[in-house]
Amino acid sequence: MSEMASSTPRNPSQGSVPRVLSIAGTDPSGGAGTAADTKSITAAGGYAMAVVTALVAQNTQGVRAIHTPPTEFLRQQLAAVSDDVAIDAVKTGMLGTVEIIDTVARFLDEHRPPVVVVDPVMVATSGDRLLAPDAEAAMREFCRRATVVTPNIPELAVLCETGPAKGAEEALEQARGWAKETGVAVVVKTGHLDSRRVDNIWVGSEGTTYTAQSTRVETTNTHGTGCSLSSALATRLGAGDAPGEALGWVTDWLHEAILHGSELKVGRGHGPVDHSHRARRLSADASAVAWFGPIEPLESPKALVGSAGSAPTAAVDPVGPWTTALWQASADLARQIQGSDFVAALVDGTLTGHAFNFYLGQDARYLACYSRALAALAARAVDPQDAAWWAQSSETCIVEEAALHRTWLEGRDQAPAGPVTTAYTNFLLAHTLGDDYVVGVASVLPCFWLYAQVGAGLPQVPEGHPYALWLDTYRAPGFVEATSHTLVVVEKAFEQAGPTARARAAHAYLTACRHELEFFDQAMRV
Repeated sequence: MSEMASSTPRNPSQGSVPRVLSIAGTDPSGGAGTAADTKSITAAGGYAMAVVTALVAQNTQGVRAIHTPPTEFLRQQLAAVSDDVAIDAVKTGMLGTVEIIDTVARFLDEHRPPVVVVDPVMVATSGDRLLAPDAEAAMREFCRRATVVTPNIPELAVLCETGPAKGAEEALEQARGWAKETGVAVVVKTGHLDSRRVDNIWVGSEGTTYTAQSTRVETTNTHGTGCSLSSALATRLGAGDAPGEALGWVTDWLHEAILHGSELKVGRGHGPVDHSHRARRLSADASAVAWFGPIEPLESPKALVGSAGSAPTAAVDPVGPWTTALWQASADLARQIQGSDFVAALVDGTLTGHAFNFYLGQDARYLACYSRALAALAARAVDPQDAAWWAQSSETCIVEEAALHRTWLEGRDQAPAGPVTTAYTNFLLAHTLGDDYVVGVASVLPCFWLYAQVGAGLPQVPEGHPYALWLDTYRAPGFVEATSHTLVVVEKAFEQAGPTARARAAHAYLTACRHELEFFDQAMRV
């Protein structure tokens, strides 16, 4: 994402939660209209209110009927809300007729909220016109009242009274001209263009642009995406976010919602997005339940209870009974890491740039401490060859892998260590400096083994992959060999340890695996 503008100061009358009014039609199947707006506003951190312009009998397969209440009733709804509640932001969707547009326009003129986001519902994705010519003209005038408009590509053409753009640059030119003429910002949504990239681009009236990068999701669960984007954007702007900051948050959230929409199994047509996926994920991440219970002393590898299912095939094979048991015990975590949104997006190249940069900034902090942990093992190893191995690994960590971060993060301020990173590094240092040697070696193993597993996710990194350098580092033969040698050292340490120390080491290994999952996923929490 390009550089953010500074945040807009909050209105002193605002509460801690922005109060956002949706003015739109309904969708009884819950995917679009006021239903989608309410879910989106809530997901974006706002308090949702809704005024209905039309009652629409629709589902995922299409619209069956529309009932438009009298405009006097619309006026009464608007008055009922504004007479009682201070409104921080308004989002408008389906307005439908000249009379409805004029009624909402008068309301906005009389009760001007700090933020107005207009989704100018005029042209369906199919290209069908949704408004009569006189209503289109009224909507073009209405849009001049907005803070920002969020048209699809055909609607942008209607606003500019020209043909639909064939590419992103043409759409940006249209948006720049209209924004300059009207003084209203435009969000150019490239999802309606035929490209893998589906960036959202804020175009200000002065020509400033902010780009929120995203990639196309191959899915039919796109019902209500326009409604969802505009209402979430109104919420973030209403909370005081800067334009680039607001658009970036909304784009990432909506990408996740689209990605997981099919899991809802709602409808037989173009299904809805999962507005609540991010909230449920973060709620699960916040659980205070212990990750693992105590492990009884381990007399043999068979005593280490693993997953009920079969473990995924290891990219680097275990080297003996103890490492085999460890891999089986961590099977569920290995699957979770490989299937996590962050790793999946990293491997297929769809991860947003700012999420990757956040991850790299934390990884640079982590490696500095990880190198210290490896050096501590070098000092504590009894076998001189093992000591030399840990010392070499510590040096490699600093010299080679840290160079990757310096290359990628050159010119950026060094990010402070976040709570996830700090928890993991404190755990590693405590176990390598203050516990039995076998516990320390078990603690550092996942950083070798699980990274090699992720790096093997692509048999070949495609040309032009944005994260090829990272993936090539962890799928390179040298790193695979280093992982295999580390497994030999760990296997020997388990063989030589006593049952109680083995149990603590196994617990430390599993805990470190879970820390790895948290470490990857933290980039999806910003």
